[in-house]
Amino acid sequence: MGKTDIKTAIVTGAASGIGLATAKALKAAGYRVYGTSRRPIPGRDGDVTMLACDVTDDASVEALVKTVHGETGRIDLLVNNAGFGISGAAEESTAEQAQALFDVNLFGVIRTTRAVLPLMRAQAGGRIVNISSILGLVPAPYMAVYSASKHAVEGYSESLDHEVRGQGIRVVLVEPAYTRTAFDANLVSPDAPLSLYDSDRAGRERFTREVMATADAPEIVAEVVVKAATAAPPHLRYTAGSMARQASLLRRFVPAKQFDKSYRKQMRLPPVS
Repeated sequence: MGKTDIKTAIVTGAASGIGLATAKALKAAGYRVYGTSRRPIPGRDGDVTMLACDVTDDASVEALVKTVHGETGRIDLLVNNAGFGISGAAEESTAEQAQALFDVNLFGVIRTTRAVLPLMRAQAGGRIVNISSILGLVPAPYMAVYSASKHAVEGYSESLDHEVRGQGIRVVLVEPAYTRTAFDANLVSPDAPLSLYDSDRAGRERFTREVMATADAPEIVAEVVVKAATAAPPHLRYTAGSMARQASLLRRFVPAKQFDKSYRKQMRLPPVS
């Protein structure tokens, strides 16, 4: 297919879940969409062109961007969605395990962003939507490393948005809460587990099972991504789903001590002052 005036979007981590729903929603909104996964998979119903890309590898990211730009002549939107989580207490993950998560969740964002920025600048416009998490605002116990990575994505995105606005480029955050995908089922176990955390961890796992029963569909998040991608001008942050909106409001307006007490109770943690 040759170059086109149709806007082009790249969605990382688009093999399933939020990424796949986002790719389809952007296609329905009129974008020409390229999705990525670590391993090559065929396109789905001709809606999305799937390409292999490992966001932890500079050469892989550069090859992806070169291929998409070579086919279309433009990259209007980058959605950084690729990521994974570790479920365990903070000290149960070695530095090596934490680095592996940050290499995907944060440095993957940095790699893809740096690859598209010169092209967006040359065409005098573009948008980058980074999929954060409500845990980037309200860190959860037994998700410390993942929460830290999303806090880092939030700081990086807000700083970058200030830097590139004058170039016609905007950087936007989307913050989902619990979403019905394989993310929770695929959480990585800590590589240095400690038995003293078993009881509290079990309580949090019960909480997770309960909330997942009524969690948002990935299509809800995808709708918010389309809004974040097309709003003129955009907000810096968009929460996705009722749980994320509620958590964001409570964190901002409820006194810290009261919020802490309520949050520990919700997470099935003992009431320690």
